[in-house]
Amino acid sequence: MGIETSLFYPRKRLGQHFLIDANAAEKIVQIAEVSPADVILEIGPGRGELTRILARKSQKVVAIEIDPALAAGLREETGPLGNVVVVDGDALKVDLEELFRFSGLKIKVVANLPYQISTPLLLRFLTFRHLFSSLVLMVQEEVAMRIIAKPQTKDYGSLSVFLQAYTNPSIEMRLPPNCFFPRPKVDSAVVRFTVLENPRIVIPDEPAFRRVVWASFGHRRKMLRNALQPLFRTPAKIEIERILKALQIDPKRRGETLDLEEFSRLTLGVIPYLSECPDA
Repeated sequence: MGIETSLFYPRKRLGQHFLIDANAAEKIVQIAEVSPADVILEIGPGRGELTRILARKSQKVVAIEIDPALAAGLREETGPLGNVVVVDGDALKVDLEELFRFSGLKIKVVANLPYQISTPLLLRFLTFRHLFSSLVLMVQEEVAMRIIAKPQTKDYGSLSVFLQAYTNPSIEMRLPPNCFFPRPKVDSAVVRFTVLENPRIVIPDEPAFRRVVWASFGHRRKMLRNALQPLFRTPAKIEIERILKALQIDPKRRGETLDLEEFSRLTLGVIPYLSECPDA
């Protein structure tokens, strides 16, 4: 039956929209190709609609839940299953390396992400991508469109570049608001990410790559020669145009026109001129 609604009402500040469509939950698990040997990470299990299906089909489910009331209810309900571990905590802070260091397997992530923190969670998954084989994630449709966006489109941005550099993302299913409680004001989409064994492009220095990409999209109307200027140490700042032209990148272009290969080449070319900065 799941955790009763009467025992818990969704908290708006946590961005909670519980999946209540059982058929959709089954379909998500199918998309993830969950097998009896798999160890699954679920973020924000809520009332356990996905959790129970995942537990029936996998070796083990580790569910991270920030809400103490939900975590306690889910732990009580799934206890008899014997293969669900409910972790009280913030998915943006839990040490995933420590959590899975004894598994010996590549983890699959299957989750209906809290809307309010979906972007930082996606970027955090990239940090721990060596732990994962694939991710099947429910996000707002507009976020899904940003994830798969191509250069020179309005949705293309730093999230597109980062996720496409390290994974192969594809939209697998769209869901309307009535599949959730409470109903969100937007449509949702299920995105599958296959984690690449090696990045799609050459990334000579990950912190430098992140700095260059973020700066390029920091002010979408700025030309590269202006957008990148804060990254350069003096006197290289006055040579930005020369540096970009040497890389065969027009200084007047904007970040949203660069494809992955060009971001790779740009990063490699500007590394010698970057100012000192802590790891981004």
